[in-house]
Amino acid sequence: MTLQKQQSESSLDQNGRLLSRQIIDAGKIFFDKNWVLGTSGNFSAVVSREPLRLLITASGKNKGELGSDDFVIVDEQGKPVDPSMAKPSAETMLHVVLAKEAGAGSILHTHSVYSTILSKRFFGEDHLSISDLEMLKGLSGITTHDTRVKIKIFANTQDMNELADQLAKMIAHNDESVKHAFLICGHGLYTWGKDVAEARRHIEILEFLFEVIHKSDLYTSS
Repeated sequence: MTLQKQQSESSLDQNGRLLSRQIIDAGKIFFDKNWVLGTSGNFSAVVSREPLRLLITASGKNKGELGSDDFVIVDEQGKPVDPSMAKPSAETMLHVVLAKEAGAGSILHTHSVYSTILSKRFFGEDHLSISDLEMLKGLSGITTHDTRVKIKIFANTQDMNELADQLAKMIAHNDESVKHAFLICGHGLYTWGKDVAEARRHIEILEFLFEVIHKSDLYTSS
């Protein structure tokens, strides 16, 4: 890549600046709700499809205090397009897989109390099932409370490339448990949407549902 192209790709255009502002706003709200305390969580949005380019939060940043310099642009290999950029999240390849294979326009990852508790509680069942709750209609494609949503729970791992491969295979097989979101055991929630607004809505809906389930034992068996 030429220096000129590197500089062009590493700087945010108007669309990139808009996306970063939307993510910054979401980060503040999520932090205030205790969903991304410390430097936990990571957020991304697609800035280009051909070639694939993702705007993603840099590693080790407080998500309640994000600024315009706290983002990295990565390619389809999860590598910064400019080597001088900050280090991207260690979980970048999960974002890349969701953008490529699930067609996500934005991917948001939180570390809330309720997602952590439920991911541990139901890990032995492979997934969490949620049904007959009105707020399920906040998830894309769902128009009635009379439905059941399965959310896959993956084992926690430091090998994110292996987890990304697992995820890609499940998406390719249209596995319903990774249609809207997934959990990582003892870790947190990943969800996505066509854009930042939809992904943010999914976070809000799922975090609400998790809290309801934990507090009332409203869950269904497989």
